[in-house]
Amino acid sequence: MISRSFSNEPYFNLKTKKRDGRQVPTPVWFVLRSDGTYIVLANINSGKVKRIRNFPETQAALCNWRGAVYGPWVALTAILIEQSDDFLKLFRSKYGLQFHIFEWASRISGKYKERQFIQLKE
Repeated sequence: MISRSFSNEPYFNLKTKKRDGRQVPTPVWFVLRSDGTYIVLANINSGKVKRIRNFPETQAALCNWRGAVYGPWVALTAILIEQSDDFLKLFRSKYGLQFHIFEWASRISGKYKERQFIQLKE
């Protein structure tokens, strides 16, 4: 089980499965919802979102911003979900100025409407 104490950590390394069976690790931002599930933000056209559509079984572990894992891997199921203002509030609260800059850059680049939220649960 993913500990609630992980919610203060900045990054997860999320492993998603390719069609050939290989696992692709990607460091991602995440937030903890009140129901104990985690939410990850990604681009709807990203490889991880495409892989989750095919194989919802994933693994996650704590990591640094470069993806170097320092926690145990946990098996999770990923579900692609609709955007919610509540999720954005959680990300803004956790990541502060860093997330505001990310949002500003995504608006400038036109990627703002290409967001996909991923729910991770055991």
